[in-house]
Order: sequence, then C-alpha cells, then structure tokens
Amino acid sequence: MSSKYVRSDSDSSATFSNSASTPNGSSLGSETDEDGNDDLLVKAPLQAPPRRKSKIFSSSGIQKHSNHDTNEIIDIQSPNSTITSVNSISSLLKEKLQLSIPQALRSSKKRQNADYRLRAFVGFLFLCVIFLVGFAHIYYTQHVLQRAYFDKFRFNKNERLLHVYSSNGVEIISARLGDGIPPETGVFPCLSSHQRSDSVCLEWLHYSRLYLTHSKHDQMHCYHLTWQSLNSHFNPTDCFDWSSRYGHWYGAGQIENMVYPLERGKLDMSPFITGDIRRNPFGNVLKRYFLNSKGATILIDSQSPLYISINSNKTKEFCMQSRHDEFAYINHLTSLPELNYTICATDNMKNLHSIMAEKSLWDGLKPDELHAVDTLLSEPVWQISPTNEAAIYNYTEDVIALGFLRQGHVLISEEWQPNPGDFILDESRFPSMEETINIIRRRGFRIVFTIQPFISTESINFKEAVTNRLLISERGSDPRIPALTRYHHSNSAGVLDITNNKTIPWLQSKLENLLTKYHVESFYLDLGTAHDMPHYYKCDKPLTNPDHYKTLFTKSIIGSIPVIGVSGAISRPKAPVFVSLPPFPSSWKAITTVIPTILNYGMIGFPFIMPGAVGGDVEIPMSNNNPNNDLIINLPDKELYIRWLQLSTFLPVIRFTHLPSSYSDESVLEMAKSLTTLRQKTVTPLLKKYANETLDSGLPIIRPLWMLDPMDSACHVVVDEFSVGEELIVAPILYSGSRQREVYLPAGVWRDGIDGSLRKGSRWIHNYRVAEDKVAYFVKMPDNTRF
Repeated sequence: MSSKYVRSDSDSSATFSNSASTPNGSSLGSETDEDGNDDLLVKAPLQAPPRRKSKIFSSSGIQKHSNHDTNEIIDIQSPNSTITSVNSISSLLKEKLQLSIPQALRSSKKRQNADYRLRAFVGFLFLCVIFLVGFAHIYYTQHVLQRAYFDKFRFNKNERLLHVYSSNGVEIISARLGDGIPPETGVFPCLSSHQRSDSVCLEWLHYSRLYLTHSKHDQMHCYHLTWQSLNSHFNPTDCFDWSSRYGHWYGAGQIENMVYPLERGKLDMSPFITGDIRRNPFGNVLKRYFLNSKGATILIDSQSPLYISINSNKTKEFCMQSRHDEFAYINHLTSLPELNYTICATDNMKNLHSIMAEKSLWDGLKPDELHAVDTLLSEPVWQISPTNEAAIYNYTEDVIALGFLRQGHVLISEEWQPNPGDFILDESRFPSMEETINIIRRRGFRIVFTIQPFISTESINFKEAVTNRLLISERGSDPRIPALTRYHHSNSAGVLDITNNKTIPWLQSKLENLLTKYHVESFYLDLGTAHDMPHYYKCDKPLTNPDHYKTLFTKSIIGSIPVIGVSGAISRPKAPVFVSLPPFPSSWKAITTVIPTILNYGMIGFPFIMPGAVGGDVEIPMSNNNPNNDLIINLPDKELYIRWLQLSTFLPVIRFTHLPSSYSDESVLEMAKSLTTLRQKTVTPLLKKYANETLDSGLPIIRPLWMLDPMDSACHVVVDEFSVGEELIVAPILYSGSRQREVYLPAGVWRDGIDGSLRKGSRWIHNYRVAEDKVAYFVKMPDNTRF
C-alpha cells in the first residue's frame, strides 16, 4: 500500500486510542468490532481521525499521543502499543508551559505598552484640541470681537475690554470697563432717543449706558467715555491694568504713605476728597489727573462723584467708581451716578503733559502780584505761633541778629484772635500790637495774618453770623440752625456759607478793617479739608463736593483782599497765591515723603508751592507754667534739621519755625550761612527764571527727572532726587547717619556742585559720598561741553 503504517516502538511514545481499555489491558470492545476495524484499516487508506479530547485514566490506561506528521497513520489496535506514563505527560506539559508562559507574558507586556502609548497619544491629541479651541476662543473674543471704534482704540463690547495704542502700535492702556455687570448681560446699540450725533452709544440692559467719543489735537488722540447708570444699585466702575508692562503712573496729589510712582501703593476704594493724611486716605491737595510713563493720561470730570482704589483686593489695578453717598457726594447732579472721563495718548509723556498743562498763567496779573511772587521766591517765610507781643518782637530781633537771612514774611497763625472767627486782635495778649507791627514793618518784614472760614461758637461774631444766616446749615433741620464742626483747638464752630451772597461782603469788611488798622501786608487762607466740613452740611447753593467750597472761597477772596497762600486746593489758585504742603511731623520718615509730594503737586498743576517748616512742623505750645509767658521751643533733632535745611534750600519757598541759632552748636549756624549763600547765588536766579517760564507753560518749577529725559526708564522711578527747571539736579541725604547715597544723572554733562568735577549722564553714581555739611547737587553744562 502506498499508505504508511506506524507503530509505537517505545514507551516514550504516546498511543492514541479510539477505545477504552480495562485496567488489566483487555479490550472493552468486542472482538467482532476489532476484526471489523482491522479489515477497514487494511482496505482503506488511513486518514487522521478527527481530534477529540480523550479522558485520561489511571497509569495503566491508554493515553493519547500527538503525532506531528499529518500523513502518518496511527495504529490504535496494535497489541504492541505502549502506554505512556503520567510522568512523561507531566514533563511534556511543564515543557510546554515553560515555553508558552514567558511568551504570553511578553506578548501581554507588549500589548500593555502599546496600550499606554496609544492612550498617551490620544490624551495628547485631546489636550491639543482643548488648547486650540481655547486659543481660538480667546483670539476670537480678544481680537475678532474687538472693534476699532476710533483710531488707536479697540473695544470688545461683549467682554468690555478696552485697549489704547500709541502711534507705533504699542499698547499703552488696558482696562476692564463696567466692572460689576454680569457676563451674561446682553449689549445693544442705544435706542434712537438716547443716541448722540458725535458718539457711539452702547447699552447693557437694566445696568448702564456707555458713550464713546474721539477727538484729535495735533499728535494727541483723546477718547471721552461717559457711563450712565440705569440701576440704583449699580455704580459705574472701570479698572485699569497698572502692572509693570504698562509703565509707571503719577498724579492725584498726596496719597497715604505717599508712594512714588503711584502703582507701588495700595488704597481701598475711597471718596476722592481732601483730608489730613494722618487720618484720611488723601492729603490737602488733589486733582483728578493721572499720567502714565508710556504716554497716556486719565482726566476725570470734576462733577463725577468719584471714588478710587489702587491695587485693592490683591490686584494690580487702578479702579475708579462713580457713587453717591451721604457726605462727599450728597448733591446729585443726576438722579443716578455718572462716570465721565477722558483718556489722551501720545508717544512722549513729557510732550503729553506739556499739552495738558494749564497755560498763560500771566493773564490778569498786576505788578504788585508779580512782585509778591518774586519776594516769596527770594525771601524766607517765618512762621510764628505767638503768645504775646514780646514773642513776635523777639523772634524778629533774632532773625535780624543772624545777619545773613533776609527779613521776608512773618506768618502769624490764627492765635492772633481771641477765638477763631473774631477777626480782631486779642487785646489782652497784644495790647499795643499796632505799634509792634509798625516797628516790625519798618525793619523790612511783611506781616501776614492767618484767617479761616470757621466761626467758633465762642466768637463775638457767631451770634451775628447766625442771625444773618451766614453759616452753613444742617441738612434736614431748620435752615436757621447752623451745622457745627470741630476745627483745630475749637471743639464747636460754624462754617461761613460762601455761596450766600451776603457772606463775602461781610467777611471783606472785617478783613479790610485789619488791613487799615494794622497795615497787614496780606493773608494766608487756612481752609481746612473736606473732612473739616460738617457731616450734614447744606449751603445756600449746592456744592459738587466738600472740596468745591475751597475753590469758591479762594476765588471770592482773591482780587479784593491780598492773599499769598492757601492751605489746600483742588484747582490751581491764581498767582501770586502759593499752595502749602501739608504739615509734616519732625521725623526721618516724614522727610522722605517731602520730595514725592512736591513732585506730584507740581505735576498735577500746582507749580507755586510753599513747603512746611525746616525740620518738620513741631508745634510750639503756649506755656502755662512759664512766668514770663515765653515760648517753649521743642527743637527737631539736629541732624534732621540740617538735612531738612539742605533740602529746603532748593525749594521755591523756604519756611522757618525754628531758627538755626536755636541750636547751641555753632556748626549749625555755619552750615545755614553757607546754604543761604548757595541759595542766593545759584538757586534763586533759577527759581525766578523758571517761575516766569511756568507762568507761560504751566510746567512745574520743581520737576521729576523724567521731565529731563522722558525716554530714560531709570528716571521714571527716582523718588529722592529732583531738578530745578532743567539745569540743576538735587540729591539730598534723607536718612539718619548716612554719609553716602546713590545718585542718578540724566543724559548730558553735569558739573558736581561739591568738588566741581564733570560727570557723564545716563548713569548711576554709586556710593557717592556726602559729608554732613554738604548737599549733593549737579549743574547742567552746555551741550557742546567736552568731557
């Protein structure tokens, strides 16, 4: 046969049987079947039977055997077949398992690794999709939805995001407008009845309406924004990004802790009104003007009921809000708050500030008023709190005895009256004051009386003022009842109602009597602050805010009565009126705030300033235990006094309370002589020169370094130096025990005022040594000076 017969020849081979066997080896099938099977096997070619699972019996039973060749024929009926042992099967299974398990593990690990890679790839794709969708959304909302309503002006009305750009495309302003409007609130064009011909008008339903207007002046673009509240619970609020990418900010006036630049400070939302910086957020001089080093300004309308905050709630933002309240903004010009302001932008902060500054301050000045400006710049102011005539007389005698200081103005505090508002000399303390004043005037001094609009309830004029209704009344009460407040040493005082047409003539007559009888040279107006007003004040004509009172009072008095200074302001008084700096305590901390305060006051439009007393404003109380009734003098620290005198030498007005001769140390007097010579020869000519320029340009006399080089970023943050005009830089010592400091000089060549050497600008001078009797100053050399 062509088929091949195969038999099991050894016990190592396993025999596959299609029939079961008995334990003793006999067949379980019949012989007839076996024979029949044999015949079939002989007659037909053998084919491999279908594989079936077979049962494994005991060790003597027949076992299955697997043969690898499909053509081989299995002889299942051979009597010589060998039964494979269980041990052989076990060995085979072990071998198979040893081969298959590692392969399975390896293939499993490969599948797991492939799984992880696939999952990581899918996750990466998912993140990419999220990023692209987010980027597309941001790009769409920030750019596509932004509309160029005006040149260099982009506004996304849905997100209420504002961006202003310079002419070269640099972003200089970024702001969130309408803070507090819910995001889901719809925005629509205003109804035709609310439209204005020159404005874009948008309305957020039931919240607020916004008007946008644009104007252009030379290279300056200005954008005017007006928010009108539509809801009594909504106060229009706009917040500007004051992070470092948008430069540095200046302006406002004096703010608590007097940081410079402004973005370094912190202020919670507060009404923008004057106060005493020791108790209130703001000082005695304010203006709604903010300037940015990138070349932008924010100018807020004077009639908006303004609140501001700086970096409040852990943000880097300047926020302004329009809000009515029960004190600062009680007289509502509109039924609901309005916020009205203007943003102007150019590429140069100095040019922008020059455009914004008030010009032509010469208008209407008389020769005697110009002379008053000149005398204040060149002569000292002697501030005295008199107890009697002898105190005044002796003080002027001591000034003359110095021999090197000019006589100047004798500024007598309000204690010359028995009570505030009397407007007569206290004859019990000054029985022959008329004669004393005449003597003082013949010696070359000018007498200045301090007056105020406060009438003490103990004043001889209080009854008359109440009868004629000359005082501010209390809101919600009988108009005949005056509203009372506290002021200085008076615990109960009324305030003259300057809006009443009868008040000014009454006050003028009182002051003219003083001018006639005592030959007083001029007056100093101590107007207090907004917080000195009665809380529930009500004037004959409504005030925009409590500070509006100071503006009306000053304008009403100037022109008819000679005035040389005011204690506070929110608008620049007409020359020759100088605006005083606030009182500074006699401390090293206080002296560091003098320069930034002066720089801010000059920048917001008050170029003629009168600093406080040298050494700080130390009170000179009247003695109750002194039999001679002389002054008890509390002297400032000697080193502090010297450093303060060095600083004041370069300021527009130098004011003394304590004379240099008050110190027993002769070195103080010698330093004062040297500084007086420096002021008369070097400083005063520059002060007069730049005062004349100020009357034309409105730029300050005392300037920050950035006004010399606005593109030099180092000049933007120098807080302890200043310049007199553009020709002299001063870097005083402001810390106890210091004998050296860092000095920065702007571009150009500068002559050292101490040793006469020439120094290049646009660089720092490190560890510049300054002896106790010296002050660091540098004079600008001509541009063609060779170094």
